[in-house]
Amino acid sequence: MYPESVLVAALSCATGVIFVLLLYGVVALLSPKRPGALKDATYECGHEPVGTPRAPFRVQYYAIAIVFLIFDVETAFLYPWGLVVRSMGWVAYGEMALFVALLVVGLVYAWRKGVLKWV
Repeated sequence: MYPESVLVAALSCATGVIFVLLLYGVVALLSPKRPGALKDATYECGHEPVGTPRAPFRVQYYAIAIVFLIFDVETAFLYPWGLVVRSMGWVAYGEMALFVALLVVGLVYAWRKGVLKWV
């Protein structure tokens, strides 16, 4: 790795962080500050809010979302692998088999824990 590329990457990151902080500062200075009961109320698509906004959610929703993300990431890795598998040889098949096997183990674990039961 060349020192110039590291310097360019560091300057790019620093520029991005400075830009974001600058924008947050400008928004904090220019935005109107009029707190009130109506502004602090929960918005429910034009309807009157019902109940408390701090209602608990079942953990199962989050667990199913995590399982979905796992298989979504699997799909994201399978596509580029499928494009270059012929040029990589049998090693690519072994690595992908290991990857899919780990995901299957995760699916079996989630299934045994009852994450996929919608009760």
